[in-house]
Amino acid sequence: KRQQDTLGRVGQLQACRGQGERRFTLSDDPRLLDLAGWPQYVGRRGEREQHNAQFMRSPDSYELSSPKEYLAVNMEYFLLDPSYGCRRPALNQYLREHFAWAPQQDTCAKGLPFINAGNDFARQPLAEVDPERVYQVDFLLAEANQNLVSRWGHSMLRLVICKPGRPRGPDCRLDLDQSLVLSYRAFVNDVQLSSWDGLVGVYPSRLFVLPLGQVIDEYTKTELRSLASVPLKLNREEIENLVRQAAEMHWSYDGNYWFLSNNCAVESLKLLRSGTANPDLNDLDSIMPNGLLAVLKGRGLADTSVLDDPREALRLGYRFDSYRDRYQVMFDVLRKQLPIKQTEVEDWLALDAEQRQPWFARADLRTSAALLLLEQASLRRQLLLAQDEVKQRYLNAAALKDASLNKADAALKQMLANSGFLSRPAELLDTQGYGLPQPEERQHLEQVSGERQAQLLRLSTSLDQEVRALLEPARAREIKAVEANVKQIGEHLRALHKAAGGLQLP
Repeated sequence: KRQQDTLGRVGQLQACRGQGERRFTLSDDPRLLDLAGWPQYVGRRGEREQHNAQFMRSPDSYELSSPKEYLAVNMEYFLLDPSYGCRRPALNQYLREHFAWAPQQDTCAKGLPFINAGNDFARQPLAEVDPERVYQVDFLLAEANQNLVSRWGHSMLRLVICKPGRPRGPDCRLDLDQSLVLSYRAFVNDVQLSSWDGLVGVYPSRLFVLPLGQVIDEYTKTELRSLASVPLKLNREEIENLVRQAAEMHWSYDGNYWFLSNNCAVESLKLLRSGTANPDLNDLDSIMPNGLLAVLKGRGLADTSVLDDPREALRLGYRFDSYRDRYQVMFDVLRKQLPIKQTEVEDWLALDAEQRQPWFARADLRTSAALLLLEQASLRRQLLLAQDEVKQRYLNAAALKDASLNKADAALKQMLANSGFLSRPAELLDTQGYGLPQPEERQHLEQVSGERQAQLLRLSTSLDQEVRALLEPARAREIKAVEANVKQIGEHLRALHKAAGGLQLP
């Protein structure tokens, strides 16, 4: 306190940050506040947030009124509920260590439950992750682009998980299908993203758990943005505690997303602080995703040396390049064999599908493979353009009283309403229990989440059919022409492969 009075908050030592207003009771311990839901504001020298957003799956809403009441409620459950250690493992560990004692408690399941927010609606969404199988935690950064909300990149955390039976080690990095991504995102329950609503905190901020493969496709293929997966220098205890804290936040947190002050970088930093209790994170601040990686590197917490050799980084899964570079390489293959006038792949893809089609018959085996990849890229591009056109038509439908959108509108609204559980899974359990769901609750979760997922699959199919019918004639013709191109090149490629004596599968 004397140091703060003399030097102010700016001059305080790292270890003193946030200590000036303390009365040094258990309820104002910074570690407890991090776990309980009163984290530091970004850029305010240790000042704590006033609103507790970890209100989902609470045993008693009275605990949210103040840190004192929070401690009182949790002490009651710590002493009287044998399942407390399984429902709130981080707080249970904190109290056990503080008192060097704990009452008799239940044995907890190894796996931590989560709802997979992937877009494969045919899959059972309820899954679990075993902290012992997590080999490393990476800082996953999507590079910036020119969109307003993406100008400084997007920060996420990647859990590098070993496949069952594989010992923890570097080989686990190649188990890409096992990796999960923790991504704080604004939950937008409308077809249109409003920059103003993002600035003033209208959108909920929620922790999405996504398969790595979907995240790679989303950024590298659709948005043409590269991804860097940088290992964080965490010890074994920090890794496992971070995974447990992420699971708790997944079930309890429903905050507000502010593009400038509570965005993906801020949320990721708060999760790292509360999950690892690493003192080097205590006075670290950044509101920009690329800036957060830079300060983590500066503190010696992020190993960016894995990116020094680009080819090795790609091979080992430390980097996932934008498909724009791949498309240009494939286009260069075309230009070597065919007298094409265009020099950039963007110019080639801007041509009508019918203008590209005459070149197919003149392509050899290697060139045909390149053409197939480029036509698939063109199809993705056309679908994105169609999506934007339908969105604009949807937004103007009310003013124009466009009745043709009624069926699509109903399907879209149902889909948005039903997809909320993917980022706020606690709503599937209503008011039953608190904290992490236990085995008896997971049976109910599996049934309800499966039903919701099946409904999303039906709605997705219905919406796709309705939206196709809403396309402008020119766009519909172009998509149909590109699909025909993909089919034609595929047949041509198979014929060339067969003629060259290649293996034919039944």
